[in-house]
Amino acid sequence: MQISGAQMVIESLIAEDVTVVFGYPGGAIMNVYDEIYKQDGFQHVLARHEQAAIHAAEGYSKATGKVGVAMITSGPGFTNAVTGLADAYMDSIPMVVISGQVPMSLIGTDGFQEIDAVGISRPCTKHNYLVTDVKDLPRIMKEAFHIAATGRPGPVHVDIPKDITAEIADFVYPDSVNIETYHPTTKGNPRQIKKAIEAIAESNRPIFYLGGGIINSNAADEVRELVKMTNIPAVETFMARGTLGHDNENLISMLGMHGSYAANMAMSEADIMIAIGARFDDRVTGKLSEFAKHAKVIHVDIDPASISKLVHADFPIVGDVKNVVEQMIPLAKEKIDSDKYEQWRETVANFDKLHPLAYEDSDEVLKPQWCVERLGELLGDDANISTDVGQHQMWAAQFYPFSRPRQFISSGGLGTMGFGFPAAIGVKRGCPDKISVNITGDGSILMNIQELMTAVESKLPVINVILNNNYLGMVRQWQTLFYDKRHSSTDLSVQPDFVMLAQAFGGIGYRVKTKEEFDAAIKDAVEKNVVALIDVTVNRLENVLPMVPSGGSLFNMMLLENKDK
Repeated sequence: MQISGAQMVIESLIAEDVTVVFGYPGGAIMNVYDEIYKQDGFQHVLARHEQAAIHAAEGYSKATGKVGVAMITSGPGFTNAVTGLADAYMDSIPMVVISGQVPMSLIGTDGFQEIDAVGISRPCTKHNYLVTDVKDLPRIMKEAFHIAATGRPGPVHVDIPKDITAEIADFVYPDSVNIETYHPTTKGNPRQIKKAIEAIAESNRPIFYLGGGIINSNAADEVRELVKMTNIPAVETFMARGTLGHDNENLISMLGMHGSYAANMAMSEADIMIAIGARFDDRVTGKLSEFAKHAKVIHVDIDPASISKLVHADFPIVGDVKNVVEQMIPLAKEKIDSDKYEQWRETVANFDKLHPLAYEDSDEVLKPQWCVERLGELLGDDANISTDVGQHQMWAAQFYPFSRPRQFISSGGLGTMGFGFPAAIGVKRGCPDKISVNITGDGSILMNIQELMTAVESKLPVINVILNNNYLGMVRQWQTLFYDKRHSSTDLSVQPDFVMLAQAFGGIGYRVKTKEEFDAAIKDAVEKNVVALIDVTVNRLENVLPMVPSGGSLFNMMLLENKDK
């Protein structure tokens, strides 16, 4: 059938089983939005800022595992979206972002709202396209979804000039994709896997290093089986929280800059490391030359470029994490004696007894760690937890009892303030049966506060728990510890009235200063099922501990007793 390019976009989305698109219209994408008005194949959620539209699509993708879709216009519409693209790229989130572009005849003329979107997006997308012929549009859309979701996932950008969306051509959506230069390796090399399992069997102090690739690959069940079978201690990265579940007896904790003493010491003392879907991020490794320097390294990853990029892999295994772990399980069952590591497990347990993950509670002022812990006690598995970026993010990762993959939604690699609220909107759209909570700070929440209108209009109730210390808390912490308490431009004592602000947008606001008020506000917001801002006054000078100073070694941590009181 012959249809317009704009119609092709819509038909392609429907063919890919897209159920929701997040976006913001404008001149260059107007033809596509005209078709959105006519269709009923999916829901469009109108964000109030293009950055927020991308973050909402990210949240949707992170929570569901599906490809997130966002639609924006040219020029400033696209440049506003770049932060979201970069965020998704860093965290390997499968997304297709469709942008309008000025007509072909105006490209290169500095036309109104023209920007080199393809040039700008090239460093922060897995792949990108400028559509120059309407006949190519069905193939490009099919390829975009395929590239986004396969191999190491990531955002794909499709830039469509306005005249292309108006042109008429035959529409035949491809059944399959054949890209000559793109064939990700999904099965692990059996010989390498066998060598890796034999090395584990010969070791005395093995440790699983579990990364976010496990979540992306939907491999948590297989990893749980492998960990249980071998009875080997495991640490999770920030992006892997929920892989094993907080009550798993083999889980030590999160490792890295704000990881637990036990996790970081176990990694430092291990003689072999089984890195699964992890990329050896600097916030995990600290000083590279000192990171797990006694350990041989098994590295499993879908991306061959990640293996031995930062840490040499003695046993490199390229493949999809789910497939590789499935291949490892029968060999591990045959060759690994789980009783062998009893002494090693006792050593790890002693690390935890020596310096457990803890904080000093108070009856006089709310401690942010208590708020996160209490939130976990009240909501537990019933909630999906999104966060913004800062101290609250680390406390959420440390103290919320995550029980399943895709329960924790946060900005990892890019560390984007303003991510949490729009992401939580996308999370709620993707998982309507779960309570969607955004744990945020008084700095981060204001970066995309306009999305209160999106949440209210779209009837997507998100509970924002603002751990309000009247500071840019993480920057203030660094200034306290490393800049002789020179708190430059981090004091946020001048704040809006968050209760009235919530009400102005049609939501509900709560002001909380006591533990009793905290409980009451959470329970009321959940019961009313509304968009909420809960303004929680917490201790101003609380620090996130443990902490490995930037560039330091994991075994040299600042611990609770070193806290500046």
